[in-house]
Amino acid sequence: MLNVEMTARLADLARQIRFVFFSTDLVFDGRTGQYDETAEVNPLSVYGETKAQAEEIVLRNPAHTVIRTSLNGGASPSGDRGFNEELRRAWRAGHSVNLFTDEFRCPIPALVTARAVWQLLEHNHTGLYHVAGTERLSRWQIGQLLAQRWPQLSPLFVPVSRLTYTGPPRPADTSLTCTKAQQLLSFRLPGLTEWLRANPHEVF
Repeated sequence: MLNVEMTARLADLARQIRFVFFSTDLVFDGRTGQYDETAEVNPLSVYGETKAQAEEIVLRNPAHTVIRTSLNGGASPSGDRGFNEELRRAWRAGHSVNLFTDEFRCPIPALVTARAVWQLLEHNHTGLYHVAGTERLSRWQIGQLLAQRWPQLSPLFVPVSRLTYTGPPRPADTSLTCTKAQQLLSFRLPGLTEWLRANPHEVF
């Protein structure tokens, strides 16, 4: 599996230098939410499982860093990488989107994630850190926020339960607690609602 095998290869190549691995809140099963770095991982998906295995490999080297994050949004070169871009593309095409009312995460602008990671590395902080938004939101709530940002697209979305999903099990609440990283940063990690209001002209 690439998440494990390639990470192991890269971590080995970088054994004498700084190495950063980006992981995910999906290493948790979502039963409790508000997970901190000491919480036990229990992924429900192959993706989460391979990320958890890769974390272990990276953290064997005390000079390396693992960043667990949540949904990252922003403007990507291809225009289809962020969760916000997926919604915008669907709405621009006139499609209605089903959004879960009972699946919670902590979305964060990719710009904020990059700034936080840069500061952690600049001050040589290694180990495991959670870097995510400070606001716990359902997919439905996220859709409502982004619909307000793009009224010209006449957004269409339907509230549904994650229990109606026919694929692999989806964790209910993988919200992250970021106190450990926050104590080391010179700025406060924002919630998505706050950031959108403060940056009305930022592409998102």
